[in-house]
Amino acid sequence: PWGLFGWQGIIPAKAEKMASTCFDLITTKLLNVQEQFNRLDPKRFSEVMESGLLLLIDEVLDEVGMEYMPHIWMDLPQDVKDELVVVADLSSSNFLTAFMADMVAHIEDVVDIKEMTVSACVRERRLMVSVFKQCGEKEFNFIRHSGFYFGFLFGCIQMTIWFFYTGSWILPIAGFLVGWATNWLALKVIFRPLYPTKFLCWTVQGIFLKRQKEVSEAFARVACVEVLHVKAVWDAIFTGPLCNNFFAMLRAHAIVFTEELVGAGGLKPFAVAALGADKYAAMKESIAHKICEKLPSIIDQSYQY
Repeated sequence: PWGLFGWQGIIPAKAEKMASTCFDLITTKLLNVQEQFNRLDPKRFSEVMESGLLLLIDEVLDEVGMEYMPHIWMDLPQDVKDELVVVADLSSSNFLTAFMADMVAHIEDVVDIKEMTVSACVRERRLMVSVFKQCGEKEFNFIRHSGFYFGFLFGCIQMTIWFFYTGSWILPIAGFLVGWATNWLALKVIFRPLYPTKFLCWTVQGIFLKRQKEVSEAFARVACVEVLHVKAVWDAIFTGPLCNNFFAMLRAHAIVFTEELVGAGGLKPFAVAALGADKYAAMKESIAHKICEKLPSIIDQSYQY
């Protein structure tokens, strides 16, 4: 009330630190981000995106043509315009394949996966709560129940001491020791031993460690569905702290693609003569800029891949 008091769960409050530590452990002990992206097939990606890119390029060419040379563009024979579309169809696959291969090879330069993951967990703190609930549900139940069993056991010891000695300090000290011992023992049972260990006729292992496969599947499911899904990765690429690197790379490939497209379509001599070299260069830059600007609007076609 009145902004004087407040409370937040420990896990939501520590979401940033927990997500950062978790990501560091995964990427240093379990997998390599670059290796995972190397599994992408640039050619397959370009095939999935081909139809959308072709429509995008057709739209861009029409906009640029009307902007830089409206009279020539309107008077241009339809056969030449159709030839541009055909060339665009043939070249778009090479453009996207080369671009994706370059992006995959330099993925850590265009997207910060750690920043994306941590930001998602901080923005949606329920994600960390969901991870803990799904991965540690049985352990949480054990802690709840162990408080009763271990508390009863230690309480019997406390009762025996109280029977023989009733000093006023016994109850608070015993309460402290019972609470500490109960939690300590519960955590030891959950996380120790790390590996299956023979003890008399039994093989014992921490109850959490026994469920490694089950926990791994639950963690992977939450991570892939809630955090590292395709849309989130592309959003991080388009808007993350390294987005300028991505668009610079895309622009470089778009410039090469534009040069091939205009040159092969037979439009270059007319364009240079009508516009001059400087304005022609500006037109190519405009085409590249529009491709960069519009590509995010069709990237959802890649989700199926």
